[in-house]
Amino acid sequence: MIGSLLVDHIGELVTNDGRGGDPLGVRRDAALLIEDGKVAWVGPARYAPAADRRIDADGAAVLPGFVDSHAHLVFAGDRAAEFAARMAGEPYTGGGIRTTVGATRAASDDDLRATVRRLRAEMLRQGTTTVEIKSGYGLSVAEEARSLRIAAEFTEDTTFLGAHVVPAEYADRPDDYVGLVCGPMLAAAAPYARWIDVFCERGAFDADHARAILACGQAAGLGVRLHANQLGPGPGVQLGVELGAASVDHCTHLTDADIDALAGSTTVEWLSGPPTNTVATLLPGAEFSTRSPYPDARRLLDAGVTVALATDCNPGSSYTSSMPFCVALAVREMRMTPAEAVWAATAGGAAALRRTDVGRLTPGARADLMILDAPTHLHLAYRPGVPLIRQVLHNGVPR
Repeated sequence: MIGSLLVDHIGELVTNDGRGGDPLGVRRDAALLIEDGKVAWVGPARYAPAADRRIDADGAAVLPGFVDSHAHLVFAGDRAAEFAARMAGEPYTGGGIRTTVGATRAASDDDLRATVRRLRAEMLRQGTTTVEIKSGYGLSVAEEARSLRIAAEFTEDTTFLGAHVVPAEYADRPDDYVGLVCGPMLAAAAPYARWIDVFCERGAFDADHARAILACGQAAGLGVRLHANQLGPGPGVQLGVELGAASVDHCTHLTDADIDALAGSTTVEWLSGPPTNTVATLLPGAEFSTRSPYPDARRLLDAGVTVALATDCNPGSSYTSSMPFCVALAVREMRMTPAEAVWAATAGGAAALRRTDVGRLTPGARADLMILDAPTHLHLAYRPGVPLIRQVLHNGVPR
């Protein structure tokens, strides 16, 4: 029996409870009680109940663990040379995905598992307690099922991305590949997946193919996610809203109609009931790593769109596991306030995964939290690149 744990002397506690019109629900001089891996009580430190064990935050800020709702962690190989070429002026086209596919197919289960374990540990050290993991570097029936089986060892939020790109062996037969994804590949992958995703972009999958694949995934009981509007304007965002996607990710090139569709999709407050809004998940690490224009988060937020931040951790276009880095980029490059960026990286990510048990520190939520080496959440953007995470608790257990 682990017993109860009190975290007290918290200088600033970010709860994300939205009380008093403050989305972060900040409490000062606070304490938090954990029982059975969940938050049992939150309140002023002077009223803190007794507990079996205690962590003294010593005036530091305490935040919910980051929720990284977009990551590609099952892969093999290295694309550092591709990154160097981009920094020298070559444009990003997404074509390097096939390089990773070849390396991933050649890797053993143990090699793939070791990569996921290493990256998951990096994320946890940097405050990420919940992560979504996609397949998409196997692109065959056996390889996609293998990738998802390994991903499921590390997270409950697994996403089938067989429609990442058309593999080389189907380059002249894209319709046949879509049929494979919708048929045998989906059947093999679905037992290990919660979500289905498509890279709806030029050079990948068009709207008709994306709609067909996502509809098959929905029929198999999977929730919908979508890569959309990264490389240029396109149909992906509005397709995602049409299909009730939990999130459309990237959202770099948006029209007024795209933003109106996202804003109009927000029909309920996700904390008080099953969420039905389509979240715009922004991935600034990809823009940083490809020297591309950043999404205009300010435009989305001012329109009332729910925004999440995620790393897009992958070996080609965003090889970062750091949510603090993405928070700093969002504030500096995407016109978000520090509070908006922190909310997007915690509660926003939870909304993108349609989770109500993470991304907040309120009674009944999972006790996933981080203690900063700083007095306030502002330091995550104020001190970019500095290792500010003093301690992480996952399911109420110090890690």
